[in-house]
Amino acid sequence: MIPLPTPSLWNPLTRSDFQHAAVSLCCEVACIQAVAAVESYDVGFLTSGRPKMLFEAHHFSRLTSHVYDKSHPRVSSRRWDKTLYSDGEGEYIRLIEAMNLSNRAALESASWGRFQIMGFNYKFAGFESVWDFVDDMFHSEGAQLDAFVNFLKSARLDKALREKRWVDFAAGYNGSSYRQNNYDIKLRDAYEKFSSRH
Repeated sequence: MIPLPTPSLWNPLTRSDFQHAAVSLCCEVACIQAVAAVESYDVGFLTSGRPKMLFEAHHFSRLTSHVYDKSHPRVSSRRWDKTLYSDGEGEYIRLIEAMNLSNRAALESASWGRFQIMGFNYKFAGFESVWDFVDDMFHSEGAQLDAFVNFLKSARLDKALREKRWVDFAAGYNGSSYRQNNYDIKLRDAYEKFSSRH
């Protein structure tokens, strides 16, 4: 198993970081702040220095052809199951269990950092491998923001964000299950909160 990167000291994003990303995406700063707030409650790291991460058992099951569903049901499930989440550091226990089964599939089955980008989207985020992607997620919130900008451009979601088409953005960013969590409504409400401060 390739080990996870070493946790590091990190600095939170600054107003200037958000402004730079907004220029790159041709959108309002409040649009980016809304995604960050909904995805990670405005922080990309845990107190341990590890990036926030959510392990998705249904993706791991798919990426490993369902071979671990019966033997490791906590990390491999054919269907999305919210009850499997451990939250916070507990997610790393699940991740490491999965990494011992399939390192690459495990890393690709987690969403990472302040913008919760799925590991299997590493190429869209601008990386040659999932290991390079995860290494950057451990590095800084700035690296997480850069990956977010790259991902939106590659996935052609920047226009939906720019035009504040929350349903289209939610469907593209979180998949068809966005309705279960009212993701589009949460984004709209968060945008309105941040835009009122500018």
